[in-house]
Amino acid sequence: MLGVLFLVLLLSALAVAAVTVGGKVVDALTGSDAADFDGAGSGEAVVQIEPGDTAGDVADTLLEKGVVASRAAFFEVAASDPRATRLQPGFYQLRLKMSAASAFELLLDPAARLVGRVTVPEGRNVEQTLQILADNSDIPLADYEAAAQDPAALGLPDYARGQLEGFLFPATYEIEPGSTATDVLTLMVKRFEQAAETVGLEEGAQRLGLTPYDVVIVASLIEREVKHDDEYGKVSRVVYNRLEQGIPLGIDAAIAFGVGKNAGEPLTRSDLAKDTPYENRRKTGLPPTPIASPGEATLKGALEPVDGDILYYVLATKDGRSFFTNDYNAFLRQRDKSRAEGVF
Repeated sequence: MLGVLFLVLLLSALAVAAVTVGGKVVDALTGSDAADFDGAGSGEAVVQIEPGDTAGDVADTLLEKGVVASRAAFFEVAASDPRATRLQPGFYQLRLKMSAASAFELLLDPAARLVGRVTVPEGRNVEQTLQILADNSDIPLADYEAAAQDPAALGLPDYARGQLEGFLFPATYEIEPGSTATDVLTLMVKRFEQAAETVGLEEGAQRLGLTPYDVVIVASLIEREVKHDDEYGKVSRVVYNRLEQGIPLGIDAAIAFGVGKNAGEPLTRSDLAKDTPYENRRKTGLPPTPIASPGEATLKGALEPVDGDILYYVLATKDGRSFFTNDYNAFLRQRDKSRAEGVF
């Protein structure tokens, strides 16, 4: 963000000397005869303000692109307007032969900023995430897939074990023109690390006697299993109790991931019989990787299990509420009741 630095550098540049335009000396501070266009201009010109740009840099860019008639005209407008501190780096859609005042106003208009806005929901796996990015940006799917094949270039935390699954953080992103697939995926990994810092992932995992990677796996299971925030800590307690007692997790979302199905898709007998690393009705322990990208709330839920001895849960209402118990027979009764009521 240019902010105050922009204005300080702008005023400093103006104070040092007058500006020479077309062989004519003009005093930008006095608002003298700086060459300027009239009106809002016409046509199109894409202008980039880069991080750290000074007033002179911006004016040079505008002049080079044919947006303004002179550097001095832009100086005069910006120096007299405190909103100059609001100018931000980015790409902007301007017009040719604009008055300096019109160009300045358009640079402050969020609608003029050229960005691709992409929202990646929670609970999507890498394959789904890459498709969402490709569908909502100018970057081809093949580029995203190639970037994902080189996770070492994306700035993953050491505890990610070189695995991208689970670390493309779900959020809304603004993709600047000229961004590469590697740029976008790196931004998503950085956003994950911000969320991990916020919830205290590494410290919390240590308190639980787990690795941060284990917690991300648990959070991904929670993300795919329940819809309500107040149930996240309950599901994580079920998972930890089962791990401690050597009981298979029995989480079908993991099985679905292992056979290439989305969570919620019906599992066939053939699916359940497959011996994948994510089969967890017979195998004990956590899946080898996350199965989706968890959000901040599920990371927090994985770090803050409720107290108790609950071992079972089942979908109980059509709005996504679950029934939790430590009694297997109570679990079976609720399961049969939910089926009879068409809950699943």
